[in-house]
Amino acid sequence: MKVVFISLLAALLSACTGGLWNNPYPVADEGKSILYSAFTERPKHLDPAQAYSENEYAFLAQIYAPPLQYHYLKRPYHLVPLAAAQMPTVRYLDERRQPLPDGTPAERIAFSVYEIRIKPDMRYQPHPAFARDAQGNPEYDRLTLHDLRGIHALNDFPHSGSRTVTAADYAYQIKRLAHPHLHLPIFGVMSEYIVGLKDYAATLQQAAQENPGAFLDLNAYPLPGVQVVDEHTYRIEIHGKYPQFAYWLAMPFFAPLPHEAERFYAQNGMRERNLVLDWWPVGSGPYYLSENNPNQRMVLTRNPYYDSETYPSEGGAGDEESGLLADAGKPLPLIDKVVFSLEKETIPYWNKFLQGYYDASGISSDSFDQAVQVAVGGEATVTNEMKDQGISLSTAVSTSTMYTGFNWLDPVVGGNSERARKLRQAIAIAVDFEEYISIFANGRGIAAQSPLPPGIFGYRDGEAGINRTVYDWVDGAPRRKPIEEAKRLLAEAGYPDGVDAQTNQPLVVNLDTTASGVGSKARLDWLRKQFDKLNVQLVVRSTDYNRFQDKVRKGDTQMFYFGWNADYPDPENFLFLLHGAQAKVTKGGENAANYDNPEYDKLFEQMKNMENSVQRQVIIDQMLEILRHDAPWLWGFHPKDYVLQHSWLHNVKPNVMANNRLKYWRVDAGQRDRLRRAWNQPARWPLGSVVAMLLLLGVFVWRALRRRDEQSS
Repeated sequence: MKVVFISLLAALLSACTGGLWNNPYPVADEGKSILYSAFTERPKHLDPAQAYSENEYAFLAQIYAPPLQYHYLKRPYHLVPLAAAQMPTVRYLDERRQPLPDGTPAERIAFSVYEIRIKPDMRYQPHPAFARDAQGNPEYDRLTLHDLRGIHALNDFPHSGSRTVTAADYAYQIKRLAHPHLHLPIFGVMSEYIVGLKDYAATLQQAAQENPGAFLDLNAYPLPGVQVVDEHTYRIEIHGKYPQFAYWLAMPFFAPLPHEAERFYAQNGMRERNLVLDWWPVGSGPYYLSENNPNQRMVLTRNPYYDSETYPSEGGAGDEESGLLADAGKPLPLIDKVVFSLEKETIPYWNKFLQGYYDASGISSDSFDQAVQVAVGGEATVTNEMKDQGISLSTAVSTSTMYTGFNWLDPVVGGNSERARKLRQAIAIAVDFEEYISIFANGRGIAAQSPLPPGIFGYRDGEAGINRTVYDWVDGAPRRKPIEEAKRLLAEAGYPDGVDAQTNQPLVVNLDTTASGVGSKARLDWLRKQFDKLNVQLVVRSTDYNRFQDKVRKGDTQMFYFGWNADYPDPENFLFLLHGAQAKVTKGGENAANYDNPEYDKLFEQMKNMENSVQRQVIIDQMLEILRHDAPWLWGFHPKDYVLQHSWLHNVKPNVMANNRLKYWRVDAGQRDRLRRAWNQPARWPLGSVVAMLLLLGVFVWRALRRRDEQSS
C-alpha cells in the first residue's frame, strides 16, 4: 500500500515541474524565429491565376514575387520594384506602331509597351518538380500510380531542387490567365488590355477540345502581347494608355510560374492526392508552403534561395523615431517560419493571444472594451490591462469608402436642380457620421470628406481637404455645421420644417437596404433619428440582396447604402464610381447613383490616365469640389483597421495595400518565451490540496488496516 501511494505522489509532483501545460506548440520550437498567427477558413485557391480573395492573398503574397510591390513604410501608397530590377519602362505607339513622345494625349496612343527587366539569380523554392537525376534529367516527370504509392504531400518526395527564375516564367504565367481549364477572375479585364489575349483564349480552348485530357503546353502557343526579349527581360503590350496597369503588376496574377511545375502536377494520380498548384504553390518569394493541413494548420517556411531583397532604409514621417528603420538594410525575410493555426471562433483566438500564443490580433466587438480605450479627443489607445502586458495598438484607415447614395434619376432627391441639391446638402449635414462611427464602429473609422480615402493620391489632409458644404474648420479640426444650417437649406429647397411648400405634404424619403436583424435595426433606427432632426420621414425598405441589386440596376430607389474597396490605390478607382459613362441604369456600370455632371465627366476623362503630378492633383481638387457641392452621396466613412501586437513583435506598420508584409516583421523569441512562462504558470494549489487529501486518506486507510490486523491477532 505504501509503495502504491508513494508512486502516485511522485507522479503528481513530477507534473508540477514540467513545461507550460497549455502550450499548443512543441517545446522544441522555443527560442526559434517563428511567427504565430491564425486563419479562419481554408483558402479556396492557391493558384496565382485563380486566387482573388483576402484570405488567399494572406499566403500567396508571401510565396510569389511579382515584378512590383507597394513600399512597406511610405505613404501615400506607391509602387517600387520587387522582382523587377527597376521600375518598368513604358513606350507609347500609334496605330502603325510608331513611337510617340511621352507627353502625347491619351486619345492618340494606340498601344503601350511595358518592358520589365527582372533581377538576375532569383531562384525558386525547393520543389520536386525541379529535382534532377544523375544524368541531369527531370526525376519526377514520368510518374506512375505505382510511384505515387505513399505520396500524399510534397515532403514525401525524397528529392527536390531549384532553378533560376527567367523572364519566360513571367510570360508563361500571363498566358495562364487565358487557360481554358481554370477559373480566371481577371481574364475579362485583362483581355480588354493585353494585346491578343482574347484570341489567345479561343486558341487554347480549341487546342483543349482537340486533345481532351492531354497536357496543354502553353509554350507551344505564342501570345502576341507578351514577348520574351532575353533571359531577364520581357515586354507586355496593351491597348491604349492605361497607367493603372502597373498596379496589376504588384499582384500574384503576374508572378512567375515555371512550366515544369504545371507539367509536374498534370501527371496521373496527382489531383486525387491534392498534389495540385491550387494546394501546393510554387513560388520564388521569401516563403514557401511547407505544410498544408487546412483542418489544423498551414506553415510557411523561409525560402532558402531568397536573397534579392533587404529591409527598406527609408520610411514615412515618424518611422525612424518609432524604431521602424532599426532593421534597415537587413536581408529579408526577418522571420524563418510562419505558423497559421485554424481558429473558427473569436474567443479562443483572443484568449490565446492574451496568453502569448499568437503574436498579433485583430479586435472583435466583444473584446473591444477590454482592449481599447478612446480618449475624449477620439484617440484610441490600449487599456491599462493591455499596457501592463506590453501590448500595443496599430491603426490604419482602410482604402475603402462606405457611402449612402442618392439616385440621380429620382424626381425628389436626384438631378441637377437647386431644389434637389439643397435637399441633399441638408441631409448631408444632418446625418452625423462621427456619431455613427462612435456608436456602431467603436470609433474605428473617420468621417469621409469625399470618395477618396487617406493613402490615395488626391486625398488632402487637414483644412485643404474638408467638405465645406458640410463642415467648418474650427480650432484646427473639421466641425459639422449646426443643424440650423441644414434646416435653412431645407427651407430654401422648398421643404420648410420638412413639409413640401407646394403640396403641404410631409417630405418622405425612402432608403432601400438589405440590412436585417437586431444589429441592423439599431443602425436604421439611428438613421431615422438623423432625419427626424429635419422633421423628414425616412422609410426603410428592406429586401433581399438579389431584389436590392435589381432595384439599383433599374433605378427604382431614392437612397441606398453601398461600399467600395480599392482594387488598387489610384484615385481613378474611386472617382469612376461617379462618372456618367459608368451609370448603372443606362450603361450597366458601377455608378449606382447614376450621377451625371458633364463638367465632372470632362475632368474625369482628363484625370483618369494621367500620371500622379501637381497637374493631376489640381484636376482632382476641382472634381471633388463639384461632388461636394452636388452631394450625390452622403460621403459616409472610411473604416479603420485595428491590430494589437505583443512587445516582442517588431516592424509592424499597417499597410492595407501590401499583403506581403510578413517578410518585414521580426520577433524576439527569447522575450516571448519568458513572458509566456510568466503568463501561463499553472495554479498548483489544487494539486497541493489533492496531495494533502491523499495523505489524510492514506493515513486513515493505514490505521484502519492496522486495527484490523491487531484485532485478528
